[in-house]
Amino acid sequence: MKKVVFWILVSALVMLILPWLAVSFVKGDNGMAVCFILFPIYSILAGVYAGKDRKELWIIPVITAVLFLAGAWSIFDKNETVFVLYTLIYLLLGIAAMFVSGLKKKAKVVV
Repeated sequence: MKKVVFWILVSALVMLILPWLAVSFVKGDNGMAVCFILFPIYSILAGVYAGKDRKELWIIPVITAVLFLAGAWSIFDKNETVFVLYTLIYLLLGIAAMFVSGLKKKAKVVV
């Protein structure tokens, strides 16, 4: 449970505060570009971490994606439905990374 709470806090920082900082302090559309480079990388990292213990940490990719959507809608317009598509992509990236990481861990145990 402590692992999940830690990742919720880190995800909140990455998905809610960093976009605001990027959009506030980086000129033009570059702030949004920074966010769209950072978020897939973070989603994959969160999924890899969740793959270490899929039974307990399966919720991490879901929380990461939901926090992205909350952050995007708080900074930009709530009627922008394209962010739902990005949320699904980040969720799929996190889940795929979780399963690959879990299978890799399982393969090391068997060998």
